[in-house]
Amino acid sequence: MEMRAFSKNCVDAHFFELLVTGVGPVETTFTLTSRLARGAEMVQGVLHFGVAGAYHLDECGAGMLDICLAEEEIFADMGICYQDRVEHFSAPELGVNSSFLLDAGLLKQATALFAKKNIAFNKGKFLTVNCVSGTRKRGDMLARQFQGLCENMEGAAVARVCAALALPCLELRCISNFVEDRDTGNWRLKEACHLAGQTAALVAGHLVETLNSKS
Repeated sequence: MEMRAFSKNCVDAHFFELLVTGVGPVETTFTLTSRLARGAEMVQGVLHFGVAGAYHLDECGAGMLDICLAEEEIFADMGICYQDRVEHFSAPELGVNSSFLLDAGLLKQATALFAKKNIAFNKGKFLTVNCVSGTRKRGDMLARQFQGLCENMEGAAVARVCAALALPCLELRCISNFVEDRDTGNWRLKEACHLAGQTAALVAGHLVETLNSKS
């Protein structure tokens, strides 16, 4: 749904290779890695976009249909799950990295574009989970522990692959729902998908213009 909106609004769509990764970190890692294994030399970076659920512990957090940019992605529920916290694996021999910074240069460009276009947005830590939070209690626990802005199921997987291949990555999401006791009647998924794709197309066009100006 997000990709349809992107394709419809991106005037430079021919400049991009479109890739729908699927749902969840496993499908996302497999799909993105499979594509890059066929030749990553022509790929200059990854623009990752979709929808997310907003945590609402903080009054200054994201609201419904807000645009959000990731500064950092965290595998929030990978480790040992207790009632009141998730304990990440810390043993060095396991070689587990649970957090990834997004590309500062691309983030700066997107931030400047939104300021120029008077587009309100939030930025902060995104939490990637294997199963979305179906209760306010779990969402509040994750938000509190990791200072999370919103949660999704793919972002950290994309960031992990890009980090391994030294590819700059920018992640943009639109809030489709709040993380609360699950009630899909309160969601605005269709609108969020459209806004995510539309806004990603705007950013994509700006990145092309910037790249061409340096050529």
